Amino acid sequence: DSECLCVASEILSSLPIGNFGIKLNHRRLLDAILDICGVPSDKFRTICSAVDKLDKEPWSEVRREMVEDKGLDVEAADKIGKYVLRKGSPWDMYSTLMREKAFGNHQGAAEAMEDLNILFQYLDAMDKLHYISFDLSLARGLDYYTGVIYEAVCMNGNTQVGSIGGGGRYDNLVSMFQEAGKITPCVGVSVGIERVFTLMEERLRSERNGSISRPNVNVLVAQAGENMMIERMKLSKLLWNANISAEFNQQPNPKLKFEIANALDRDIPYMVIVGEEESKVGKCKIKDLQARTEETVDQINLVSTLRKKGVVPVGCEFAAQMMSNASNDA
Repeated sequence: DSECLCVASEILSSLPIGNFGIKLNHRRLLDAILDICGVPSDKFRTICSAVDKLDKEPWSEVRREMVEDKGLDVEAADKIGKYVLRKGSPWDMYSTLMREKAFGNHQGAAEAMEDLNILFQYLDAMDKLHYISFDLSLARGLDYYTGVIYEAVCMNGNTQVGSIGGGGRYDNLVSMFQEAGKITPCVGVSVGIERVFTLMEERLRSERNGSISRPNVNVLVAQAGENMMIERMKLSKLLWNANISAEFNQQPNPKLKFEIANALDRDIPYMVIVGEEESKVGKCKIKDLQARTEETVDQINLVSTLRKKGVVPVGCEFAAQMMSNASNDA
């Protein structure tokens, strides 16, 4: 469990997404709370799903749903509120709950708190505990969780993307697909790539005053005329074989003026353009979009010509920059 939380925090802290936190709870502790509060066992899952909405809705609405929509006794709902509205730093919450004997002599709660005691020690040892918030409202609505559960959330102002990762322990799930009696404990974590990309894009947009370019390549391969898809593919493959970052439009006959506009919008420095006449004699044109120049070259010399213009193979950009800096210093 601690290693999964470390992996999640290291991944998220290495990305340009700003501040984040990881809410953590224990599924057995949540079940113990419902049991202590007098929730019938057949209502555990449905009440859990209501509690899980506390990050989006106020307690008054969650309480109303539990009582009016799901038929829970008002007294039980009020007791639940005294627990699930509590959250804070791991050791402070742990110490407070233990000092207050908040769970009485409930066996399941005692075992869950012991799990959390060990987990917090491990996370502290690996310097990851500062990312964690012990949050008794976290439920993670899926039924298969059996132990520690966690959810990573963005903590940056106005960017609302919901959860950016989550996971937990699910000791019984794999056993459903194995021979009777065999148990395979499991723990896992996932990162919400699409939501992380949203945060990264928003951060980049703010740094560039609202403007953001799409990912660049060094060369856009285009055509002058029609029905030149095969030629564009061949030239792209020639560049890829030389480890030069290039792409071509997958539409069969994209208009050249739109291709140029696309390259300019994305700050792609070079275009390689092939037309019917050039193709017949094994030639193509290299268009330098920054210098606004164009020259016709033999296709066999395409790679060497681009290299002379400063296009370097993928993975060598750092070395090329270092050499350029050294030359400038000299």
